Amino acid sequence: MDRREIAALLAYIGRLDPRTIRTDQGEARDQLAQWHELLGDVPMATPYGWDARIAARQHIRVSPYQILPADIARPWETYRRDRLGRHTDPTPSVDPDDQAAWTAELTGTRRAVALGTAQPAQYRAIASGRIDPRLEARLREVGSCIPSEARAALAPYRPARAAREAAVAQGQPDALGVRCDWCQAQVGEPCRRRRIDRDGFARGNAPRATPHPGRLDLAAALQAQELGQVPQPAVA
Repeated sequence: MDRREIAALLAYIGRLDPRTIRTDQGEARDQLAQWHELLGDVPMATPYGWDARIAARQHIRVSPYQILPADIARPWETYRRDRLGRHTDPTPSVDPDDQAAWTAELTGTRRAVALGTAQPAQYRAIASGRIDPRLEARLREVGSCIPSEARAALAPYRPARAAREAAVAQGQPDALGVRCDWCQAQVGEPCRRRRIDRDGFARGNAPRATPHPGRLDLAAALQAQELGQVPQPAVA
């Protein structure tokens, strides 16, 4: 800030906290010189979030003590450190064999980021959670991260999942997408064989390759509800 900006800042602070106002001309001149000496390298505002007036207002709002130049300088240093901490040096556009130009561009970029005149350069994966559109298109084309040959080879070892995938591929309801009321299998888990002995207790816990009919009926009812159709009961 130059002397005119410091004077404008002091006038703004004086409106919020009259204790900082200096009525004597000599005291006002000394105050202006002191603040300019301590805040000469602090900008009044930057295009990306820094404003010395906001820092002053925040201090006056939460602190009972009269504001000092350090109460502006401290937030500015925090602002600079935060921006540099989020910055990753991009590859300079100059000839890498020209060491002086290479260093000058890196230094200039860092300085612009620190002064708030440029945004920090971040890794794309860290800066944004959006998926690359080209990757989305590739996933739609492939359909799955598991190749079809590997899926077919794994089918005998996971019959319940294979039956589920086949049903969904044919447009049938996803039975494993709902909870089974008979065997209490949770969503995504295959149904279990339950045998009731003469004491009334359930025996057996072997997984079934096919879901229970009641689970199929429930999945069909939910699918029909979504499509606005009348479901047909499953055949055991």
